[in-house]
Amino acid sequence: MSRKLLAIAFGFAILGATSVVEAQKAPPAGGDSVTYKSKTVYDFDDDTVEGDLVRPDGEFVDSRKAAKHSSLIKIRENFIPEMLKSAEDI
Repeated sequence: MSRKLLAIAFGFAILGATSVVEAQKAPPAGGDSVTYKSKTVYDFDDDTVEGDLVRPDGEFVDSRKAAKHSSLIKIRENFIPEMLKSAEDI
């Protein structure tokens, strides 16, 4: 009987620990609220951007050749006779 009582107490302890949930508090209505403008403009006219164009060497680009594959389209030799036969059945 003591094992049964211990198991029930343990079950209630687990349920009590997992069922505690707190809601988040809402931010205050005034004070530190963030406002966004409907349009933002960035001006970069006076900034000078300098740099080099980096591109790969031609040997890396041209070294791989295209693979040749067989056609996936197979022509059915008995297509027209089958079409004529199905037209006769109608």
